[in-house]
Amino acid sequence: MSQVETNGLRLEVDISAPPQQSSPIPVLMIMGLGMQLTAWPAELVDGLLAQGRVVIRFDNRDIGLSTKRAEWGRPNIWVASVKHAMGLPVRAPYTLDDMAADTVGMLDALGVPKAHLVGVSMGAMIGQLIAARHPDRVASFTSVMSSSGARHLPGPTAAARRAMLSRPANPHDHEALIDHFVSVVKVIGSPGFPTPEPALRKRIAVGVHRSVHPLGVARQMVAIVACGDRSALLSRITAPTTIIHGRSDPLIPVAAAEDLGRKIPGSRVTIIDGMGHDLPPAFIPALLDAMHDTFARGER
Repeated sequence: MSQVETNGLRLEVDISAPPQQSSPIPVLMIMGLGMQLTAWPAELVDGLLAQGRVVIRFDNRDIGLSTKRAEWGRPNIWVASVKHAMGLPVRAPYTLDDMAADTVGMLDALGVPKAHLVGVSMGAMIGQLIAARHPDRVASFTSVMSSSGARHLPGPTAAARRAMLSRPANPHDHEALIDHFVSVVKVIGSPGFPTPEPALRKRIAVGVHRSVHPLGVARQMVAIVACGDRSALLSRITAPTTIIHGRSDPLIPVAAAEDLGRKIPGSRVTIIDGMGHDLPPAFIPALLDAMHDTFARGER
């Protein structure tokens, strides 16, 4: 791993290359809210390498080993949520537009002219901005469990909202943090593809021992709210796009995927029964197949 300077920040980047490449266009993977580059399942990364793909993962600003700044402050999530619900503008320390600029700047620093974008949740929201505003940099776009931010869309279930806003019993104890994140995944995760708890705890422990930064999660949450509705931009996306979503997603209900499918020209929508808001091991083969097809469309 190494750090790359972009947009006045330093982002932690990991580049994995297969013994033999099948394409000169790498896969850029953009993670979701508060998630580090280590949150990408090893099975997914290994599967992409087996396809001959170079894989670029990174920590978004304010998370993992990337830049965090005290002057970004402590946002009030409740005030931001109320303003958003009332249709009022929300001020944020930074926005998804800033995070999209970080990502494009990182590609510049790495000397990558074009990439296949794969985004999960907030990461796919960032991907929307990049694909719409920098079409020459995007070979294809795979959007997983994400949304346009349109105000008419249904929001999280009450249980999912409570889980996302809950706090660990002891934020300074690693085991308490792991317990907390396991409980969150059990609420928002895939009922049809449950991850065995030992495997789930092991994966979460990697992130907890690497970096914990609750302020970054709060600031990214407010960045999402402040970004608002991206619907007007989506018609500008020209890259072949696949939208993947779980029918059982309690955090971003499946209506968001159908909405994206109507707004992104030529996009293909795949709805997975039993999938929630996570990337369980049992789902990885289907995701790899969908991504492989999307990459092929982008390279034809």
